[in-house]
Amino acid sequence: MTSEDPAFKIKTGNLTLLQLHINTADMAELKKQLKQRLSQTPDFFAHTPIVLDLSAIADNSSELNFSELMPFMLKHSMCAAGVVGGSEAQRAAAVKVGLGLFPDGPVRNPLRRETGDALSVAGHRELPVQEKLFSSDPVTPELTVYSVVPEVKDVAATQSVDVVASVVAPVPFVRQTMVIDKPVRTGQRIYAEGANLVVLAIVNAGAELIADGDIHVYAPMRGKAIAGARGNEAARIFVQSLEAELLSIAGCFKVFEEGVPENVSGKPAHVCLEGSRLVINSMFY
Repeated sequence: MTSEDPAFKIKTGNLTLLQLHINTADMAELKKQLKQRLSQTPDFFAHTPIVLDLSAIADNSSELNFSELMPFMLKHSMCAAGVVGGSEAQRAAAVKVGLGLFPDGPVRNPLRRETGDALSVAGHRELPVQEKLFSSDPVTPELTVYSVVPEVKDVAATQSVDVVASVVAPVPFVRQTMVIDKPVRTGQRIYAEGANLVVLAIVNAGAELIADGDIHVYAPMRGKAIAGARGNEAARIFVQSLEAELLSIAGCFKVFEEGVPENVSGKPAHVCLEGSRLVINSMFY
C-alpha cells in the first residue's frame, strides 16, 4: 500500500437485518421471555446484527435500559446494531450506549415491499399488518397505455382521426434461483437473498440454509432450513430425506431436539405454513 492509496472507503450498502420488536420497557419481563424463546434455538442468531424496533413503546414514559439489554443480547449471540422508532428520549438513550439510529421510513427498491414479521418477545410469531416483502401473488407492474395518432395529410379539418391505443403487456415476476451442487459443510451458512434455493448435495448437521423464497434439498437434509426469511408466508421447504435440526418459514419454526417425527424421518417431505402453524407432510401418498 502506497501513501497515495486511501486507507478506507465509504460506500452505501444494501444489507439484510432482522428486527426485534420491543413491546415492553419492563426489562425483567423482556429478558424472561427472550430467554425462553432463545433457549429453544441457542445458535439461531449466531451473532447476527439486530435492529431494535421501539415503535410499540414510543408513548411509554419509562425508558428502555439499553445498558442492561445489550450485554444480555450479546450473551445470547444477538448483536444490537441500532434502533428504529421510539421516543426522542429513547433514541437519545440508544445513542449514548453506541447504537445507531435507523430512519422510520427508509427508501427502498419499489419492487421490494417491507415485511412487518417480527421475532415476538412473547414466544410466538406476530402476523404483520403491512404487506410482505414477497406477496403470495406475483408482482404485476401497472399497464402503460400509449396513444398513437397517425400523421394525417390533406384531410379536411372536420374529418375525425382514429386514435390507436397500444397496451404494453405486464412483465411477469420471476424469482431467481440459487443452485448449490456441492455438500454443505457443518458450520457453513448459505443465504439465497431474494431467491429460491436448490441444493443438490447433502446438507450436514450444523449447516444452515436460508432463502427469501423456497428451499429444495435433493439429498439428506441434516442441518437447518429457513425459508421465507423476510416474511414470505407462502414459502415452502421440500426435502428428499428429512433429518433436519430446525425448520422455519417466515419466522415460525420447529426445533427437533429429539429427532424428526418417525412418520417423516428420512423420507421425502414438504413443509408449509397453515395460518401460524408449521405443517410437515410426507410426500408418500
